Amino acid sequence: MPPPLVRASRANRAERLSQAGLSLETWKHLPRLVGTLWAVSPGLLSTIIGLRLLRALQVPAMLYVGKLIIDEVVLQAHQPAPGPTFQDWWVSGRLTLLFTWLAIELALTAAGNVMGRLTTLAENLIAERHSNLMAGRLIEHVARLDLKDIEDSEFQDKLQRARAQTFIGNGLLGMMLNQVQDTVTVVALVIGLIVFVPVLVFLLLLALIPSTVSEAYFNGQRYGLNTQITPERRRIEYLRWIGSNAEAAKEVKLFGLGPYLVESFTKLASLIQSSNRDLAIRRTVWGSVLGLISSLSYYAAYAYVAWRAVNGTISIGDLTFLSGSLLRLNGLFERLTTGLTQIAAQTAYLDDLFSFFDTEPTLASPAVPKPFPAPIRHGIAFENVGFRYPGKESWAVRDLSFTLKAGETLALVGENGAGKTTIVKLLTRLYDPNEGRITIDGIDLKDFNVDDLRAHVGAIFQDFMRFNFTAGQNIGVGLVEEIDNEARVAAAAKDSLADQVIARMPEGYGQMLGRGFAFGFDLSGGEWQKLAIARAYFRDAEVLILDEPTAALDARAEAGVFDRFRNLSAAKSTLLISHRFTTVRMADRILVLENGGIIESGNHAELIALGGRYAELFELQAEGYR
Repeated sequence: MPPPLVRASRANRAERLSQAGLSLETWKHLPRLVGTLWAVSPGLLSTIIGLRLLRALQVPAMLYVGKLIIDEVVLQAHQPAPGPTFQDWWVSGRLTLLFTWLAIELALTAAGNVMGRLTTLAENLIAERHSNLMAGRLIEHVARLDLKDIEDSEFQDKLQRARAQTFIGNGLLGMMLNQVQDTVTVVALVIGLIVFVPVLVFLLLLALIPSTVSEAYFNGQRYGLNTQITPERRRIEYLRWIGSNAEAAKEVKLFGLGPYLVESFTKLASLIQSSNRDLAIRRTVWGSVLGLISSLSYYAAYAYVAWRAVNGTISIGDLTFLSGSLLRLNGLFERLTTGLTQIAAQTAYLDDLFSFFDTEPTLASPAVPKPFPAPIRHGIAFENVGFRYPGKESWAVRDLSFTLKAGETLALVGENGAGKTTIVKLLTRLYDPNEGRITIDGIDLKDFNVDDLRAHVGAIFQDFMRFNFTAGQNIGVGLVEEIDNEARVAAAAKDSLADQVIARMPEGYGQMLGRGFAFGFDLSGGEWQKLAIARAYFRDAEVLILDEPTAALDARAEAGVFDRFRNLSAAKSTLLISHRFTTVRMADRILVLENGGIIESGNHAELIALGGRYAELFELQAEGYR
């Protein structure tokens, strides 16, 4: 359970959002939704709208034709029969009009059935296309956003809601089209009532007000509740993932985590279930009371129509038409008001999706970017750089100044939290410094196009991705525009020694990796790391960042990888982070970091001779091998 203050904050926010769910402000997204549906398929959307309008007019047409049939039956029944047989009736021509109306009713019924099936087909087709379009746009948009946003927990809540709403357009399309169809039907039926008994319309409208207010209120409450419990839903999904994921299975079994996971899941599920139950009960009670009011109003109108038929002011056909219209209108009015409030509530969810799409990255490229200096001639300079993560008071790095010369391998050493990874994030412009600046050949990073800057950086991160792709694709994602270049993939694999790993796979470079899919080939940590190194080599970038590049490799494999690295990195500017001093000592220069600042600088021999922090850390690690 979150702390009380956090729960109170969420509750206040949820209350504001529940109000927003009923606000016309959120309706602004409906034209935008229609625009995305039109972009998916103008032809399908036009077909759906046309079919819906025809189906809307079918209802009053059927009722009116039914009235004509009954009136014709009553008329013929009150006249002398032309003869005792059907043939006598048919030859007399007195059945012609009756059978004409019956044929028209049959045609309307058959057409309605066909139109219903065609509408369902078209809506299913456009729904699938629209879901795929929105899911693709979501992936694309997340890739554009800043790392500071992606790493933020509130952002993850927004992302969770937006991800859940990629399908919302399909339901909303149906709701909106239902509203249009029902409105057309209502207008046609109301015109009929006005012609016969105008007072009935006001009785029905009066019955709708209580239920409309109730639906609007409870839809807003539902949205507010769903927003409030988003973090709990995310935790439930995480617990589901841990309980069923192969990567977590070893520790779940070893530490006996099954009962703990079940208990945690049950507590969260019970909390959500309790909240949903309370709201559902209140909605049911009020809905029942207000529904009774609507039923009483409907039957009062029905009784009035029956009386008019008894005293002879309207015909039996009119009675049939009016009673049928009342029955349909009662349901249609309720559907319209319920539909409007549901659309209002759904637009609040739609606001989650489109507001997420409206989030723009703050690390933008300049309007007129400067070209990246390839090759780098002078180097990369950190000039009095200071940075602290959003929401943090302490500085991750402060007054940081150093230069990575062109073609130099510079190692960063320090304990966890010293600022090493922060430097990597700043250099790749995943974040911008709060103070100072970072330059490449004297040009501020902010003056480059962000994509162009990152295109010239190859990186191997300690927590590199193990993609459930083929072996070749795992390497090729390092430069996606060349992912199908088999010769280049093979060369990068050879440079990183990953070719030896791939040679043992049944399908070679086409072998699916990981356990996520059938026939996936799983690798050891060291084998995965060689593929990650190949991915960085495949990019062939000006700047190479190696964050614990050999952490999962044994000593022999590490030596082989770095023998290759010395030859491959001669013309590259390399930033190396490692806790292994066997790796660090091969760097041209070493910076020792502590509390976000540089406390020592030099090569391995110089720092050992200095007898400072580096020498202390080196001795501690060396002692473990003695």
